Amino acid sequence: MTTALIPALHSTPLSAGTLDAYISRIHAIPVLTSEEERELALRLEQQNDLAAAQQLIMYNLRFVIKIARGYTGYGLPLSDLIQEGNIGLMKAVKRFSASHEVRLISYAVHWIKSEIHEFVLRNWRIVKIATTKPQRKLFFKLRSSKKRLGWFTQAEVNDVAKTLGVKPETVLEMESRLSGSDVTFDPPTNDNDDEHNFTPAAYLTDGSLDPAHLLEHDDYRSQKLSLMSDSLQTLDARSQDIITRRWLNEDKATLHELAKEYQVSAERIRQIEKNALNKMRVAFEA
Repeated sequence: MTTALIPALHSTPLSAGTLDAYISRIHAIPVLTSEEERELALRLEQQNDLAAAQQLIMYNLRFVIKIARGYTGYGLPLSDLIQEGNIGLMKAVKRFSASHEVRLISYAVHWIKSEIHEFVLRNWRIVKIATTKPQRKLFFKLRSSKKRLGWFTQAEVNDVAKTLGVKPETVLEMESRLSGSDVTFDPPTNDNDDEHNFTPAAYLTDGSLDPAHLLEHDDYRSQKLSLMSDSLQTLDARSQDIITRRWLNEDKATLHELAKEYQVSAERIRQIEKNALNKMRVAFEA
């Protein structure tokens, strides 16, 4: 498996075209079995084998893409989210040990999300102090007009509102924003992080399920679809047509429509359908 992509994971910007090509290449890389992953982890842990680290990263890049897609609602480029997530994956691989007895991606999810969270918070302001022109004027007016510490009196609120031509409620809202103190939202991640020391960023959800479970579901679904296609081929042409039109087509045919076409009774179509489904079930269970 090539590791040529590794040096470019963070340093090379991804345009729309190259991003599509990158995602296609990553999804073409198969998933490691638990035994293969454990062997690579042992090589990295015991021999400091950098080639093993590169392979652990490469084989898990698809999970970063899946996680990063859950954060596109913040209006940030998917390519940037993926690159930040890749950094988190690298940090996880550095700290991963075969003794953890879990799959790498289960361990790495925290690190991947942590890097993406930090990027989101650096580049997207959750609370904008002044978003409109009157609010910006009010912001500077309040800063210069406030003659004392503490809240405005109602008379002061009314005076500022009249001067700027805004509602008193707007003055009170801006004063509340200015009076709020800063709170650490997501402290930097380090080697001594306490996993139980939750911060508000821990509740910034990506809206997606565990990527390992999603991948397993996709693989299971693909396997079942393949089995269904193979079992369908074991039927005769008429049975294939009936099953396809009764169960697989979006615009499903009725028993009477098929009976008229094949010039038999609706009961006969039902019998053919039942026999065909039984044959396919046998092929599924074989």
